Amino acid sequence: MTNALELQGITKRFPGVLANDQISITLREGKILALLGENGAGKTTLMNILYGLYKPDEGKILVRGKEVEIQNPNDAIANGIGMVHQHFMLVPVMTVTENVMLGVEPTKNGVFLDQEKVARRIREISEQYGLEVDPSAYIKDLPVGIQQRVEIIKVLYRQADILILDEPTAVLTPQEVEGLFKILETLIKKGKSIIFITHKLKEVLNAADDITVIRLGKVVGSIDPQEATPEKLATMMVGRDVNLVVDKQPAKPQAAALAVTDLAVRDENENLSVRGISFEVRKGEILGIAGVQGNGQTELVYALTGLLPVESGEIQLLGEPIHNATPRAILERGVAHVPEDRQRHGLILSFPIHDNLMLCTYYKKPFAHGVVLQEKAIFSNAEELVEQYDVRTPNIYVNVGTLSGGNQQKVIIAREFSRPIELLIASQPTRGLDVGSIEYIHKQIIKKRDEGTGVIVVSSELDEILALSDRIAVMYKGQIMDILDAKKANKEYLGLLMAGIHPSETSKN
Repeated sequence: MTNALELQGITKRFPGVLANDQISITLREGKILALLGENGAGKTTLMNILYGLYKPDEGKILVRGKEVEIQNPNDAIANGIGMVHQHFMLVPVMTVTENVMLGVEPTKNGVFLDQEKVARRIREISEQYGLEVDPSAYIKDLPVGIQQRVEIIKVLYRQADILILDEPTAVLTPQEVEGLFKILETLIKKGKSIIFITHKLKEVLNAADDITVIRLGKVVGSIDPQEATPEKLATMMVGRDVNLVVDKQPAKPQAAALAVTDLAVRDENENLSVRGISFEVRKGEILGIAGVQGNGQTELVYALTGLLPVESGEIQLLGEPIHNATPRAILERGVAHVPEDRQRHGLILSFPIHDNLMLCTYYKKPFAHGVVLQEKAIFSNAEELVEQYDVRTPNIYVNVGTLSGGNQQKVIIAREFSRPIELLIASQPTRGLDVGSIEYIHKQIIKKRDEGTGVIVVSSELDEILALSDRIAVMYKGQIMDILDAKKANKEYLGLLMAGIHPSETSKN
């Protein structure tokens, strides 16, 4: 069988980092190659080389047996290579059609943009590959799963035969993941070849024809999915045995850390997203909040952390009201927040790592003396946390925006977990993280619970909710469908609640 793509001996160095070390991989024609590896293993760097965003220091790229030189994305596109990035490259205020035609704008009469022609082609691609999208819709109004479809349409519009999907399921709900896999099946049937970058082991075993694992910038091996197990893959990725099951003792809940009563919250577009919900979180327990994304979980977290005003109802922390307090006031009362959108609400990407690690307390001792920042204390804090939380970086002085998505998440976790807190609100805490990092962060969350902290974990990953939670609340259309003991929960029952169906009480057991 012909190989669609071969990378031979690819090496890429950055100051202080050997990102890719003599990497060779092969993508067979009409197949899915899963490229597995930890955060910072070099997967994205390798794909950026293939797409012309970086130039390799050594090595060759062959497309269908012919050596090619890829200096920029236009060269990649000319060779039939398209890339869907982990963080989508879309303009929110523009329509689907305008985003798809950016850079390849057809005109009529040599003057006017021919948007109708592009919209027709989008409909054809949508129908051909099962990518249902409205060409006239604005990106900002589309759910994440549909935005991803737009990215795939963009590369197909440019006639790509080789598709690179970088962490394609990192921001998708379980239903959207299922939809994506159906799309991948159709793409393969239509003759496309796909490189699927991920660290979700079950997805790899379900979707891949071939699996290659990268660790610390090197290929450590390839394996047939038929012979692979999650445990084998995890060991190859991390270089040690990984416990894929969350190990925890029974919770010892105490008094309420947080009490929410009849809470109503409007989203940024003034729609009522949280509709009169009540619940409490006790010290020393984890309340998991499950639900398909877009059912009010985001707005609930924003209200709890001061990022959205409360329409009505009460939020009490340790018996004192905090509704409509400022984010800083809530933070100073002992609330830690791991946001779902790390780049928008968790980090300042243009700031160095050391500054991001003290964003919550930069105005306090030991980081500040009056209005003067204390660099020695700031650097010392950063060095300690980078080592403790295994943040993969050349040093603490690089901008946090240069780190991989998973390492950006570790910076947030390190900052929020390293100060005294009464309540931890973790929204999608392991999104985009590899198995080793997930294992570590789950242990840290359990440790916080066991220290007597109240914990809320919001996750679209049902496995994560079931593994971490002591009690589980399910949200649907801004309301809580049920709150149940995690020991009595199962995926089937939770799935029905997530769809807005409330089975009889006997179904719980």
